[in-house]
Amino acid sequence: MKRKTYYNHIKMKSLITIVIITLSITLGQAQQGKISIEQDDRIEDLLDIYKSSNENHEYYRIQVGFGSYAQAQRIKENVEIDFPDLFSKIDFDSPTYRVRLGRFKTKLQAERKFNEVRVKYPDAMLLKPKKST
Repeated sequence: MKRKTYYNHIKMKSLITIVIITLSITLGQAQQGKISIEQDDRIEDLLDIYKSSNENHEYYRIQVGFGSYAQAQRIKENVEIDFPDLFSKIDFDSPTYRVRLGRFKTKLQAERKFNEVRVKYPDAMLLKPKKST
């Protein structure tokens, strides 16, 4: 009987030792941190300038397709593969989603790329900038 008690005592000590080691490893590796990002206040000013310049400037664009949102996503994925150098965007123009490419400042640039795009997307349309009021 003494022997059994001795083995139980050793097992209990081993178990307590394992639990203590496990807890110390777990708690020792757990890290709590706080991240703070400091940025120059002028970055916000630059972003505002960038946004306003893009809003005020109209571009020629190429529309390659339209439909439901799922259809527009598929078209956009294909266009990004076919023309990775062109900016592409899905615009909602009620009642459909339209996939439009590019931001061309001049009509000549837009027409050159439009001819290239039409080979792959025959239904593509060249969109003129809206007149500013």
